[in-house]
Amino acid sequence: MAAPPFDDDDPLDLEARAEAELARLLDDRNEHPESLAAIDAEIWQRFGTKGAVLVLDMCGFSRLTMRHGITHFLAMIRRLQQIVRPVVEAAQGRIVKTEADNVFATFADVPDALAAARNILEQLAAANVFLPEDWDLHASIGIGYGPLLRIGDRDLFGSELNLASKLGEDIAGPEEILLSEAAHARMDPGALDVEELSVEVSSLTLRAFRVR
Repeated sequence: MAAPPFDDDDPLDLEARAEAELARLLDDRNEHPESLAAIDAEIWQRFGTKGAVLVLDMCGFSRLTMRHGITHFLAMIRRLQQIVRPVVEAAQGRIVKTEADNVFATFADVPDALAAARNILEQLAAANVFLPEDWDLHASIGIGYGPLLRIGDRDLFGSELNLASKLGEDIAGPEEILLSEAAHARMDPGALDVEELSVEVSSLTLRAFRVR
């Protein structure tokens, strides 16, 4: 039986089409190593973009889950996402995906991403004033800038995405914003107070910048 046709007006069908197209191109790449350059060019032409990527990680998962159970933490994730989404959209950004207690968002450039990151932390701090301690929301944020592969509106790949994820999840502390070297280069140095760091990422030593 033939598969039903895609519906161009259905966002889910459009996402499925994008994923199917990427899978086809990757299969071609695996099967035709003599054509890697041409296939890679087609992948980047079809899915490539360039911009800032923000990765937010919510802090305290293990402690809160052990103390209150997973549903307590899931409710906190839900509340965090409800705070973060309008802030990202107000800064002309787009949330591409959420995974567990992480949020992945893209922006045209780093100043927009940094403005959103600062506003997010301010909004979380304001919400915490009215919450019990174990309901407080805390986050760490990494920001990168560079070429990205965006698969529709629900997946994202790229070296700077990986670096922003490492900075936001593994290196930044609560209420900290870290910029990759490429992201830092997009900012006006005179308008930014940062501390330069040397960080280990996948056995590489890289520069990052903590926003004061």
